[in-house]
Amino acid sequence: MRLLIVEDQKRTADFICKGFNEYQFQADAVYDGAEAIYQLSEINYDVVVLDVMLPIMDGWTVLEKIRELKPDLPVLMLSACDDVDSRVRGLEMGAYDYLIKPFSFNELLARVKSLLRRKPHDNPILLSIDDLTLDLQKHTAKRGERKLTLTAKEFKLLTLMLRRSGEVLSRTSIAEQVWDIHFDSNTNIIDVAIKRLREKVDTADSTKLIHTVRGVGYVLEVR
Repeated sequence: MRLLIVEDQKRTADFICKGFNEYQFQADAVYDGAEAIYQLSEINYDVVVLDVMLPIMDGWTVLEKIRELKPDLPVLMLSACDDVDSRVRGLEMGAYDYLIKPFSFNELLARVKSLLRRKPHDNPILLSIDDLTLDLQKHTAKRGERKLTLTAKEFKLLTLMLRRSGEVLSRTSIAEQVWDIHFDSNTNIIDVAIKRLREKVDTADSTKLIHTVRGVGYVLEVR
Protein backbone atom coordinates (compact mmCIF):
# COMPACT_ATOMS: atom_id res chain seq x y z
CA MET A 1 0.00 0.00 0.00
CA ARG A 2 1.33 3.43 -0.91
CA LEU A 3 0.81 6.52 1.23
CA LEU A 4 1.45 10.20 0.60
CA ILE A 5 2.48 12.20 3.67
CA VAL A 6 1.93 15.94 3.22
CA GLU A 7 3.63 17.73 6.11
CA ASP A 8 5.73 20.91 6.02
CA GLN A 9 7.89 19.93 9.00
CA LYS A 10 10.48 17.68 7.37
CA ARG A 11 11.44 16.03 10.63
CA THR A 12 7.83 15.09 11.37
CA ALA A 13 7.24 13.91 7.80
CA ASP A 14 10.35 11.74 7.85
CA PHE A 15 9.35 10.28 11.23
CA ILE A 16 5.91 9.34 9.87
CA CYS A 17 7.37 7.84 6.69
CA LYS A 18 9.92 5.80 8.59
CA GLY A 19 7.19 4.43 10.86
CA PHE A 20 4.98 3.35 7.97
CA ASN A 21 7.91 1.88 6.04
CA GLU A 22 8.70 -0.32 9.03
CA TYR A 23 5.18 -1.75 8.72
CA GLN A 24 5.70 -2.60 5.04
CA PHE A 25 3.90 0.44 3.64
CA GLN A 26 5.51 2.54 0.94
CA ALA A 27 5.33 6.12 2.19
CA ASP A 28 6.37 9.23 0.25
CA ALA A 29 6.72 12.68 1.80
CA VAL A 30 6.14 16.12 0.31
CA TYR A 31 6.43 19.40 2.17
CA ASP A 32 3.99 21.83 0.55
CA GLY A 33 0.53 21.78 -0.98
CA ALA A 34 1.54 22.39 -4.58
CA GLU A 35 4.00 19.50 -4.48
CA ALA A 36 1.23 17.30 -3.05
CA ILE A 37 -1.08 18.01 -5.99
CA TYR A 38 1.71 17.32 -8.47
CA GLN A 39 2.57 14.03 -6.76
CA LEU A 40 -1.07 12.95 -6.74
CA SER A 41 -1.33 13.64 -10.47
CA GLU A 42 1.65 11.36 -11.13
CA ILE A 43 1.13 8.44 -8.71
CA ASN A 44 -1.86 6.46 -7.48
CA TYR A 45 -1.92 6.51 -3.68
CA ASP A 46 -4.08 4.47 -1.31
CA VAL A 47 -4.25 7.07 1.49
CA VAL A 48 -3.15 10.68 1.95
CA VAL A 49 -2.09 11.98 5.37
CA LEU A 50 -2.56 15.74 5.01
CA ASP A 51 -1.46 18.52 7.35
CA VAL A 52 -3.61 21.66 7.44
CA MET A 53 -0.87 24.29 7.82
CA LEU A 54 1.17 24.07 4.61
CA PRO A 55 3.17 26.58 2.55
CA ILE A 56 2.15 27.63 -0.98
CA MET A 57 -1.23 25.90 -0.74
CA ASP A 58 -2.88 25.10 2.61
CA GLY A 59 -4.40 21.76 3.52
CA TRP A 60 -7.98 22.92 3.01
CA THR A 61 -7.23 23.91 -0.59
CA VAL A 62 -5.34 20.67 -1.20
CA LEU A 63 -8.31 18.70 0.14
CA GLU A 64 -10.67 20.52 -2.23
CA LYS A 65 -8.44 19.71 -5.20
CA ILE A 66 -8.09 16.07 -4.12
CA ARG A 67 -11.87 15.76 -4.05
CA GLU A 68 -12.00 17.17 -7.59
CA LEU A 69 -9.25 14.88 -8.90
CA LYS A 70 -9.88 11.70 -6.90
CA PRO A 71 -13.25 11.73 -5.10
CA ASP A 72 -12.78 8.32 -3.45
CA LEU A 73 -9.20 8.72 -2.21
CA PRO A 74 -9.12 8.47 1.61
CA VAL A 75 -7.62 11.55 3.27
CA LEU A 76 -6.66 11.78 6.95
CA MET A 77 -6.17 15.37 8.13
CA LEU A 78 -3.49 16.27 10.67
CA SER A 79 -3.79 19.52 12.59
CA ALA A 80 -2.79 21.27 15.78
CA CYS A 81 -6.22 22.95 15.65
CA ASP A 82 -8.27 20.96 18.12
CA ASP A 83 -11.44 23.06 18.04
CA VAL A 84 -14.67 21.41 16.98
CA ASP A 85 -15.22 23.81 14.07
CA SER A 86 -11.94 22.80 12.40
CA ARG A 87 -12.67 19.10 12.79
CA VAL A 88 -16.19 19.51 11.42
CA ARG A 89 -14.87 21.60 8.52
CA GLY A 90 -12.37 18.91 7.55
CA LEU A 91 -14.93 16.11 7.66
CA GLU A 92 -17.55 18.10 5.79
CA MET A 93 -15.02 18.95 3.07
CA GLY A 94 -14.42 15.26 2.46
CA ALA A 95 -11.71 14.12 4.85
CA TYR A 96 -12.27 10.56 6.04
CA ASP A 97 -10.64 11.21 9.42
CA TYR A 98 -9.07 14.02 11.46
CA LEU A 99 -6.24 13.56 13.97
CA ILE A 100 -5.04 16.21 16.41
CA LYS A 101 -1.34 17.00 16.92
CA PRO A 102 0.57 15.92 18.88
CA PHE A 103 -0.40 12.32 18.19
CA SER A 104 0.84 8.80 18.84
CA PHE A 105 2.20 7.08 15.75
CA ASN A 106 0.41 3.89 16.80
CA GLU A 107 -2.89 5.75 16.69
CA LEU A 108 -2.08 7.19 13.26
CA LEU A 109 -1.17 3.70 12.04
CA ALA A 110 -4.42 2.25 13.39
CA ARG A 111 -6.48 4.99 11.76
CA VAL A 112 -4.79 4.52 8.38
CA LYS A 113 -5.37 0.76 8.56
CA SER A 114 -9.01 1.46 9.35
CA LEU A 115 -9.29 3.70 6.27
CA LEU A 116 -7.77 0.98 4.12
CA ARG A 117 -10.30 -1.55 5.39
CA ARG A 118 -13.12 0.82 4.44
CA LYS A 119 -11.65 1.64 1.03
CA PRO A 120 -12.69 -0.45 -1.98
CA HIS A 121 -9.51 -2.25 -2.97
CA ASP A 122 -8.34 -0.87 -6.29
CA ASN A 123 -4.99 -2.47 -5.54
CA PRO A 124 -5.06 -6.26 -5.26
CA ILE A 125 -4.39 -7.99 -1.97
CA LEU A 126 -2.78 -10.80 -3.97
CA LEU A 127 0.13 -10.18 -6.32
CA SER A 128 1.22 -12.94 -8.65
CA ILE A 129 3.28 -13.86 -11.68
CA ASP A 130 3.66 -17.38 -13.07
CA ASP A 131 3.22 -19.59 -9.96
CA LEU A 132 4.61 -16.99 -7.52
CA THR A 133 1.96 -15.47 -5.25
CA LEU A 134 2.19 -12.84 -2.50
CA ASP A 135 -0.66 -12.25 -0.08
CA LEU A 136 -0.20 -8.69 1.17
CA GLN A 137 -2.83 -9.04 3.88
CA LYS A 138 -1.54 -12.29 5.37
CA HIS A 139 2.06 -11.34 4.61
CA THR A 140 2.79 -14.73 3.02
CA ALA A 141 4.55 -15.82 -0.16
CA LYS A 142 4.30 -19.06 -2.15
CA ARG A 143 5.90 -20.52 -5.23
CA GLY A 144 3.38 -23.09 -6.39
CA GLU A 145 2.59 -25.07 -3.25
CA ARG A 146 5.94 -24.22 -1.67
CA LYS A 147 5.85 -21.60 1.07
CA LEU A 148 8.65 -19.06 0.99
CA THR A 149 10.24 -17.99 4.25
CA LEU A 150 11.16 -14.35 3.73
CA THR A 151 12.57 -11.68 5.99
CA ALA A 152 10.65 -8.40 6.26
CA LYS A 153 13.05 -6.72 3.81
CA GLU A 154 12.86 -9.63 1.38
CA PHE A 155 9.06 -9.47 1.44
CA LYS A 156 9.16 -5.73 0.83
CA LEU A 157 11.67 -6.18 -2.00
CA LEU A 158 9.61 -8.92 -3.64
CA THR A 159 6.44 -6.83 -3.29
CA LEU A 160 8.15 -3.94 -5.07
CA MET A 161 9.38 -6.19 -7.87
CA LEU A 162 5.95 -7.81 -8.30
CA ARG A 163 4.13 -4.49 -8.36
CA ARG A 164 6.51 -3.35 -11.08
CA SER A 165 7.03 -6.66 -12.86
CA GLY A 166 8.51 -6.26 -16.32
CA GLU A 167 10.14 -2.97 -15.30
CA VAL A 168 13.88 -2.83 -14.74
CA LEU A 169 14.55 -1.47 -11.25
CA SER A 170 17.86 0.27 -10.66
CA ARG A 171 19.87 -0.34 -7.52
CA THR A 172 19.22 3.28 -6.55
CA SER A 173 15.46 2.82 -6.84
CA ILE A 174 15.54 -0.39 -4.80
CA ALA A 175 17.72 1.17 -2.10
CA GLU A 176 15.42 4.17 -1.73
CA GLN A 177 12.13 2.24 -1.75
CA VAL A 178 13.09 -0.83 0.29
CA TRP A 179 15.85 0.39 2.60
CA ASP A 180 14.92 4.09 2.59
CA ILE A 181 18.56 5.00 1.94
CA HIS A 182 20.51 6.59 -0.90
CA PHE A 183 22.42 4.00 -2.90
CA ASP A 184 26.15 3.81 -2.26
CA SER A 185 28.03 2.31 -5.20
CA ASN A 186 30.70 1.09 -2.80
CA THR A 187 28.32 -1.33 -1.07
CA ASN A 188 26.88 -4.57 -2.41
CA ILE A 189 23.85 -4.65 -0.08
CA ILE A 190 21.37 -4.69 -2.99
CA ASP A 191 23.20 -7.42 -4.90
CA VAL A 192 23.43 -9.60 -1.80
CA ALA A 193 19.74 -9.10 -1.02
CA ILE A 194 18.74 -10.00 -4.59
CA LYS A 195 20.99 -13.08 -4.51
CA ARG A 196 19.36 -14.33 -1.30
CA LEU A 197 15.87 -13.61 -2.59
CA ARG A 198 16.62 -15.36 -5.88
CA GLU A 199 17.81 -18.45 -3.99
CA LYS A 200 14.41 -18.65 -2.30
CA VAL A 201 12.23 -17.78 -5.28
CA ASP A 202 14.04 -19.36 -8.24
CA THR A 203 14.81 -23.00 -7.51
CA ALA A 204 16.29 -25.45 -10.00
CA ASP A 205 12.89 -26.89 -10.96
CA SER A 206 11.05 -23.57 -11.39
CA THR A 207 10.83 -20.91 -14.09
CA LYS A 208 13.43 -18.22 -13.45
CA LEU A 209 11.70 -14.95 -12.56
CA ILE A 210 14.41 -12.65 -11.15
CA HIS A 211 16.83 -11.47 -13.83
CA THR A 212 19.89 -9.25 -13.81
CA VAL A 213 20.14 -6.48 -16.39
CA ARG A 214 23.85 -5.78 -16.45
CA GLY A 215 24.81 -2.22 -15.69
CA VAL A 216 21.21 -1.26 -14.96
CA GLY A 217 19.56 -3.31 -12.21
CA TYR A 218 17.05 -6.13 -11.82
CA VAL A 219 13.70 -7.16 -13.27
CA LEU A 220 11.03 -9.67 -12.27
CA GLU A 221 9.41 -11.28 -15.31
CA VAL A 222 8.76 -14.55 -17.12
CA ARG A 223 11.18 -15.12 -20.00
